Amino acid sequence: MSTPIDTEAERQRLEAEVLVDTVRITRPTGTADLDAETGLLGPVPSVLVYEGRGAVLSGHGQVTAQHVLGREWLDDTVSWYRLLTPISASVPSRYDRVEVVETAAEHAATLGRVWQVLDPSEASTVEIARVTRLDEITGP
Repeated sequence: MSTPIDTEAERQRLEAEVLVDTVRITRPTGTADLDAETGLLGPVPSVLVYEGRGAVLSGHGQVTAQHVLGREWLDDTVSWYRLLTPISASVPSRYDRVEVVETAAEHAATLGRVWQVLDPSEASTVEIARVTRLDEITGP
């Protein structure tokens, strides 16, 4: 017989030990204007969807989270990156932009990097964090 998981305790532990960065999720609301003088596109208008605790994990980061929690709870995915946010966070939509604006780790390589949401956040009967698949944006 297996021991039931205390989801609330696991959620609190995950938020304290893994969701240690500050992430910003914005949603595009229009198209960028062209600057006639420079010929460059300006910023894309957007609205803030969420800013708060979170973590962007690569496939290697998922292994680390599993080690911290002592159990496997993220499955393999075609997407290399996943965004983890508290259950209380707003649900990201496809094409939302995700940026790590502050990191807890001194040598975190995620600071300032930008991703695009591939799919709405995953859903399941039992959740301890909101999990959203991402694709990194390499250009401006």
